[in-house]
Amino acid sequence: MTVRALAESYDAALFDLDGVIYLGPKAVDGVPEALEELRSRGTHLGFVTNNAARTPATVAEHLTSLGIRASQDDVVNSTQATLRMLSADLPAGSRLLAVGTDALRQQLTGAGFVVVDSLDDDPVAVVQGYHPQLVWSQIEQAALAVQRGAAWYATNPDLTRPTDRGIVPGLGSQIAIVRVCVDVDPLIAGKPFRPLLDETVLRIGAEHPIFVGDRTDTDILGANNVGMDSLFVFTGAHGKADLADAAPEFRPTWIGFDAAALLEPPREAFLEGQRYTCGYQEVDFTDGLGWLSTRPVTRDEQLDALWAALQARWRFGIDISAVLNSLDLLR
Repeated sequence: MTVRALAESYDAALFDLDGVIYLGPKAVDGVPEALEELRSRGTHLGFVTNNAARTPATVAEHLTSLGIRASQDDVVNSTQATLRMLSADLPAGSRLLAVGTDALRQQLTGAGFVVVDSLDDDPVAVVQGYHPQLVWSQIEQAALAVQRGAAWYATNPDLTRPTDRGIVPGLGSQIAIVRVCVDVDPLIAGKPFRPLLDETVLRIGAEHPIFVGDRTDTDILGANNVGMDSLFVFTGAHGKADLADAAPEFRPTWIGFDAAALLEPPREAFLEGQRYTCGYQEVDFTDGLGWLSTRPVTRDEQLDALWAALQARWRFGIDISAVLNSLDLLR
């Protein structure tokens, strides 16, 4: 019997970018080739990013430079979802204090809003997006404007960003600076909140998509919030310990090492007595402790072992720390 590839159960695959498609300026090894193969098999691809520092056109150019076919229509960023929120809440021509890159300002202006630079220009709202060279005076202006009654919007809540050099602070960290000065939280469009994924499904025209991400707290939680299946990959910010500790709303439908897992059969685990089996890997458990009865050597074998162990952890609360410690090929 032929086993279907995971992607064949969905009409579209939606991908987070940082940590899934690329790390900083470099593509994740093998991902461009995997995406081309998915396209050749008829899977509709969409690229979803919480990062509002670049326009969809710029992101598409970056993807193309990495050998990934993409147009700006394939890319949905959190600014686009923020614009829909703003358009629903504010009249056209409203004055907005933008705290972010020129790309954020351009998209706000293009949507019919007036972007101002100072709280003295009486903005009705502050819109905050990630800025890699954050100007401190912008943070001060934002805090003061919100204190004076301006509404506060933020494109995403990501505390960190994965890069080719390591983990660095994200917009969530920049938001936190403003938050210590005010007594309200921002309205947020990006994952894990609904607006960005709702916007993506609308723009892509998907009916039954799967979301591929590297973070449990934004990608996986976001997919679960909109009732979408998800694939967790190990090429970015989070890893096996994050999965083991994940509450139900942070748990993915599937796991795979990288986005190429969409081309492989889905990983499934089966319970027999006090043993979970996935592939040829077995995890036994008793008295609250789990251990491997097999010796996974390859990365795929370790992924099978992890998936079996996670079922024991998630269903019965089993301590699987011994299993995690033995999976040296998984971060």
